[in-house]
Amino acid sequence: MAETGRLRLSAAAPLGLPLRPVTALRIAIIVAVVVIWEAVSASGWLYRDVVPSLAAIGKALYATLSDPTFYFHLGTTAYEIGIAMVIGGLSGLAVGILLGGSKFMSRAYEAYLYYLGPCPKIIFFPIMIMWFGVGPGSKVAMGAISCFFPVALNVAGGMREIDKVLIRVGKSFRANTWQMVTKIYLPAMRHPVINGVRLGLGVALIGTLLAETKLSNRGIGFLVIQAYSIFNMPQMYALLIILFVIAIGANTLIDRLGGLHDIKRS
Repeated sequence: MAETGRLRLSAAAPLGLPLRPVTALRIAIIVAVVVIWEAVSASGWLYRDVVPSLAAIGKALYATLSDPTFYFHLGTTAYEIGIAMVIGGLSGLAVGILLGGSKFMSRAYEAYLYYLGPCPKIIFFPIMIMWFGVGPGSKVAMGAISCFFPVALNVAGGMREIDKVLIRVGKSFRANTWQMVTKIYLPAMRHPVINGVRLGLGVALIGTLLAETKLSNRGIGFLVIQAYSIFNMPQMYALLIILFVIAIGANTLIDRLGGLHDIKRS
């Protein structure tokens, strides 16, 4: 038992050492950014309030979080992004499985995904307005179409990496399509699916917020463009910080869900 404890400590020590320089570097980067920001803010090199002090941003952040109407706008954006992720994610998952599981369908249609995927989705916004109106529907559509492409492409690539033995085993047990998807495909390509969802979340957030800045009277994007239009830079930066924290939290949650799946399987 004593030898086992020593072995565990010696094995864990090398793993723990590299974390210290990495953590120190991260802290140094954050400190450097703060110092540079404050120096530029105090220097007067730029127009007044273009780079406000961190104290002004902190006050604006506190005022924003203390305002009850902010949570109405936050709920609107969260609702739009959530529905967009469900629609775009599920449709991307279905299309990715279809393309990845069929060589004919892949050769016929996957090229369109590669051509349309890099296109800025904001060009479709006028069409979304005509189809779904100026309300939340057009914002959900923008988020869904943004989310669809990374999910579909990642899932299609993941389907091709599945061990053929697993597929033959499922077919030998006469599993139906739903059982093949839930018992074979999804567990085997979990990492591509998670990566697709992470990328889809990022572009869905961008697409939804861009749509809110263009034509909306609610949502975080609307608040950002409103703060910009009246040149309230501290509030604008405060809203951007909130969005940044929300995006980090959502990505961390996705990673944790993937990690929980690994723990359960082990």
